[in-house]
Amino acid sequence: MNRELITRLNALGVTDAQLNACRLPEFVEAKHLVQAEDDMFSRVQHMTADTLRAWQLMKDAAAQDNVVLLLVSAFRSIDYQCELIKGKLAAGRLLDDILKVNAIPGFSEHHTGRALDISTSNCEPLTTDFETTEAFQWLTEHAGRFGFVMSFPKDNNSGITYEPWHWAHRHATKENAS
Repeated sequence: MNRELITRLNALGVTDAQLNACRLPEFVEAKHLVQAEDDMFSRVQHMTADTLRAWQLMKDAAAQDNVVLLLVSAFRSIDYQCELIKGKLAAGRLLDDILKVNAIPGFSEHHTGRALDISTSNCEPLTTDFETTEAFQWLTEHAGRFGFVMSFPKDNNSGITYEPWHWAHRHATKENAS
């Protein structure tokens, strides 16, 4: 971990004990990103080109099965991750509680440009209610064909709580190879 990141983590109040307890790998920020569609909040999103191709194919396949997949978020820079945590701290949340749902900056899979937060119509985004939707059921059955896996399933050992909405593109497959 470089000194600049350590300084930024110290400014957030991240302790050595919290860093040592982190079970997530350190991720390098993706350098080669492409602009993707706007998310469900009309914010421009970016991801790797391979992830975008796989996402579009997966989203189209779901639509053919009358399932709506909506993009909630994709790439997050280390700066953005720091700002997310600062905002939650300013709102009075405890850092230990924040780190159960947000990775320590530098350790977020979103830095890779391969992680997507996904929702669907009539579902509050970023809630476990997503697991009760047709979209989640569809992803569970079909996302692997497109190289996507759920990063934080129930009872995972990452230190991050269950996130049925968080899916990461792991590899190219027949469906998304170019």
